Amino acid sequence: MNNIIDYSIGFTDGVEKGKPVFLERLASTTSDFLNMYIDSAARSNPQFLHHVYEWYQEGSPDARLFEIKFNVKGSNIMFTSQFKQSQSIANGAREPFYDKATIMENGGKLTIAPKNAQVLAFEVNGEEVFTPNPVTIKNPGGRVEGEFANIFDQFFSRYFSQSFLQASGLIRHLETPSEFSRRLAAGAKQGRSEGISAGYTWVTNAKVGVE
Repeated sequence: MNNIIDYSIGFTDGVEKGKPVFLERLASTTSDFLNMYIDSAARSNPQFLHHVYEWYQEGSPDARLFEIKFNVKGSNIMFTSQFKQSQSIANGAREPFYDKATIMENGGKLTIAPKNAQVLAFEVNGEEVFTPNPVTIKNPGGRVEGEFANIFDQFFSRYFSQSFLQASGLIRHLETPSEFSRRLAAGAKQGRSEGISAGYTWVTNAKVGVE
């Protein structure tokens, strides 16, 4: 009986020992799926997410202007995003719009002023316009303000809980510690050491992700 009690305590200790490994893998896999989720949404609705990709490459993993980062601390995982500068040049432009993702996502204005000339020259409805004054564009990316934040939140509020965790079988695995009962006979002989091994194996072998 004492060995079984020690086995049970050891199983709990093994789970705690393996938890950082499990959470790190869960965070990394979730980050990958979040990237793919945003790419898919951008291909389906480019008018809302074009600003977080290089010009004319909406949904391409190689053209992302965002980076998803995660931090595992204790039993918590925190996901954050950071925008990168654009390197591509839009049709009709001469220089990259470096901060396009940040400016468009935040709903910022864009002011264009002459740099190496006396006037600005651009087209409006097919007609060439010349002006010596700076030109301010209120919505340089269209109505895209906050759309990246929306799709980011949508992933965790809907897809993560309804599809990612359920379809992978992770919830079922965590609710059914089968490794405990499978190794109970060995635990009755070896006690705590067997429990630690069983608990560690159970939590670190949890399936993460959707096939």
